[in-house]
Amino acid sequence: ASDRHAVPILRTPVATPIAISKIGTLLEDALAVREVMHGVLMDILGLGVLIVGESGIGKSECALDLIVRGHRLVADDTVEVRRRGETGVIGTCPELTRHHMEVRGLGVINIRDLFGVASTRSTKRIELVVRLERWDPDREYDRLGLDESVYELFGVKIPLIRMPVAPGRNLAILVEVAARNQLLRSRGLNAARDLATRLEQQLRAAEAEAAADEDSE
Repeated sequence: ASDRHAVPILRTPVATPIAISKIGTLLEDALAVREVMHGVLMDILGLGVLIVGESGIGKSECALDLIVRGHRLVADDTVEVRRRGETGVIGTCPELTRHHMEVRGLGVINIRDLFGVASTRSTKRIELVVRLERWDPDREYDRLGLDESVYELFGVKIPLIRMPVAPGRNLAILVEVAARNQLLRSRGLNAARDLATRLEQQLRAAEAEAAADEDSE
């Protein structure tokens, strides 16, 4: 009957629920929508950070500095992203360029050979996007962190931070701090919002005190 109707039969000693779960995961990964994009994907303190920006702005140099600081490279220059489930976007590196990085002035280097196997990983879920932009003196940048921007990949909204690039700014430290701050936000701790709330409460208290003084006069 299987040959007649061209329907495959799968036999396995594994328990049915486990087999169905594993097959579902494999099919979901094989049939996932995929896209190749220009950027660098890093694992920073367990957070998947995708660094994007125009060519030559310093993405690879920033990633190399982060690797020296102990973080892990997933993909450089070419990042293959795919959607998993309703809210998950997974990034990986094409097999041909895995563990490799191109740095202007140095050429192509192998990160795993230089820094050890712990300096790389094969895949990572993208949880934060950092866009490097050339500094524009005529543009107003967010100084408090209250504006929450998003970057859409396959319809999934991922937190976005626009990072201006200018001489004297240590991008690696700034990106690492952005990742640490995002981890705190995911746990419900938002320094900018807390400061704004305390400031608002202080202003209301001052207004109430001023109104009380006017009534007493």
